Amino acid sequence: MDAVFKALADPTRRRLLDELFREDGQTLSALEERFTMTRFGVMKHLKQLEEADLVVTKRRGREKLHFLNPVPIRLVHDRWVSKYAEPWAAALSDLKNRLE
Repeated sequence: MDAVFKALADPTRRRLLDELFREDGQTLSALEERFTMTRFGVMKHLKQLEEADLVVTKRRGREKLHFLNPVPIRLVHDRWVSKYAEPWAAALSDLKNRLE
């Protein structure tokens, strides 16, 4: 889970994930066009996202396609966000019931 937090901490990597959410299965060249950094820089960020299992790749001929893997983000949500949101949701539900 630490690798996921480290990967999500960088705004460029979050933007890469947003681009893959918008259009999944993109090549390095397609992703590179959307950034003002070198190809090597984009590759470096993608590698960190792959190590955190946030991006998975698949070869299609000579191309390497990059796909968003939302499972690690969901696990972070389930572990951290949902347990803190539950008391608020329960309180709002209780308030609704009392008002009715």
